[in-house]
Amino acid sequence: MPSSAVAKTETVWLRNRMFRIQVWEKGSGRPLLFLHGGSGLQEWPSWLDPFAERFRVIAPQHPGFGESTGLEHLDDFVDLALYYLDFIEELGLDRPDIIGQSFGGNIAAEIAAVGTRHVGKLVLVAPTGLWSDDEPAADWFVMGREEYLRAVWYDPEAALAKGWASEPQDREERARQNLERAQRGAAEGKFLWPIPDKGLKKRIHRIKAPTLLVWGVSDGLVPPSYGRLFQQSIAGSRLVMIPEAGHRPMIEQPEAFREAVLAFLQN
Repeated sequence: MPSSAVAKTETVWLRNRMFRIQVWEKGSGRPLLFLHGGSGLQEWPSWLDPFAERFRVIAPQHPGFGESTGLEHLDDFVDLALYYLDFIEELGLDRPDIIGQSFGGNIAAEIAAVGTRHVGKLVLVAPTGLWSDDEPAADWFVMGREEYLRAVWYDPEAALAKGWASEPQDREERARQNLERAQRGAAEGKFLWPIPDKGLKKRIHRIKAPTLLVWGVSDGLVPPSYGRLFQQSIAGSRLVMIPEAGHRPMIEQPEAFREAVLAFLQN
């Protein structure tokens, strides 16, 4: 499917309508599930277009994000993993490859640990989930806006970063975005606050899927040292460090990210 095609959106209901999930989908072929980070997924991410030329890409909003509901039925990461295994079954996805970024990478790792036979290949982009006293991950729940932007981006003064950080001039739209930001923070915080160590270290050895770890060299939220910690914890995993990138290498260095991930998925 050409990248110019428009992603379709749909609503998926799970567990007798306990969950109402907003889903974007684009492309055809082997299924590739993308799990977003704590910033949510307000629209189809354009950086996924090259992947949709080769795969059937499915990008859901997590429960509690955007228009997706059902957060109250989930208590912890194991619940989230089991929920996503139900989601995979509902959509008829046969051992999908999974790309998970940040909080979504944490979820992806839990899915692969709990459902070892239900995942193809695994790409974890600066995932949360582990903890090191030697270099604690940042507490983004208490960060000020400017501090957060400096932690997320390699160059927070670049036009790309400023575009992501820009506030709408319209008062009502700004209020709506602030409300959505608070909603996303509450949903993510249910699983990650006060620290993101919620037991993955006890299950991570169960991951059998071929795994690629991708980190921005200048990540100020989840330091690159965690890439090595994940690599040591997942047998046979490979770590790729992307220069001049922070916590979102797929945004700041899309070509390097695409090259590394497609090579891994298509090998």
